[in-house]
Amino acid sequence: MSGKHFKGHEVSCCIKYFIFGFNIIFWLLGVAFLGIGLWAWNEKGVLSNISSITDLGGFDPVWLFLVTGGVMFILGFAGCIGALRENTLLLKFFSVFLGIIFFLELTAGVLAFVFKDWIKDQLNFFINNNIRAYRDDIDLQNLIDFTQEYWDCCGAFGADDWNLNIYFNCTDTNPSREKCGVPFSCCTKDPAEDVINTQCGYDVRAKTDAEQKTYIHVKGCVPQFEKWLQDNLTVVAGIFIGVALLQIFGICLAQNLVSDIEAVRASWVPPPSLSMRRPPPHSGKKGSAYYA
Repeated sequence: MSGKHFKGHEVSCCIKYFIFGFNIIFWLLGVAFLGIGLWAWNEKGVLSNISSITDLGGFDPVWLFLVTGGVMFILGFAGCIGALRENTLLLKFFSVFLGIIFFLELTAGVLAFVFKDWIKDQLNFFINNNIRAYRDDIDLQNLIDFTQEYWDCCGAFGADDWNLNIYFNCTDTNPSREKCGVPFSCCTKDPAEDVINTQCGYDVRAKTDAEQKTYIHVKGCVPQFEKWLQDNLTVVAGIFIGVALLQIFGICLAQNLVSDIEAVRASWVPPPSLSMRRPPPHSGKKGSAYYA
C-alpha cells in the first residue's frame, strides 16, 4: 500500500467537533459584539473623527462591546479553525490565550479581595468621573441611568455627588434648568405611572433631606452595590466558578486534541523508497534485470 502507514492512533472526532461547535458560537458572538461596537461608534461620528475618542470625559460603554467582541472573535477563530483543520499551533494558541485570561481573572479576584478599600475608592472615583461626563455621551448616560434605576441609588455615595456635573450643581452661576437637581433615574417610581417623568428630579436637592427621601433615592450606588453583592453572593460565586470551570474544561479539551493529533502524526511512517528495496533473488536467466 502506497502512502503513509497508520499504526492505530486516532483523533477523537467527539472532542474535535465539540471544540469546533463550541467555539463557532463564540466566534459568531464576537463578530456580533464587534459589529454593534463599530455601529455605535459610527453613529456617534467616532469612525469619521478618531480624535473624538479622547474628547470623552468619562467611560464609553462601546469599549465593552469592542474589547469583549475582539477577545471572543480571536478565541473563537483560533478554536474553530484549529479544531477543524487539526492545526496544533492554533489549538496551542487557543489554550494558552484562554489560560492567560483565566490567570488574569484569578489575579483580579484575589486583588479585589485583598485591596477591598482601594477598589472601593477607585469605584467611587470612576463613578464620579462619569457623573461629570453624564451629558457628553448618550451611551454613558444610558448606562448610569440603568445603574441608578436597577440599584435604587443616586450618585456614588449620595445625591450630592451630582454637584460634580455642570448641569446639576447648585452654584449660583449655573444657568441650567436642572440646577440643584438629579437625573430622572434617581427618582422613586410610582407604580401607577406608565410614562416616565424625566423632570421629576428638578430642584429636588434644594429641599431638606427629609423631603428628598420622598422624591429620590438618597443612597449611593457604591454601598448599594456592596449590599447587592452580599445578598447575591452565592449566585455571583456560582457564576464565577462556572466560568472558571468552563475555561479549564476548554483548555483540557484543546490540549487533549493536540496530544491526539501529535500522536497520530508520530505514528505515520513513509513507505520505503525504491532505492531501499532489495532486489529479488538471481533467477539465473541471461535476460534478467538483476544480477548477483
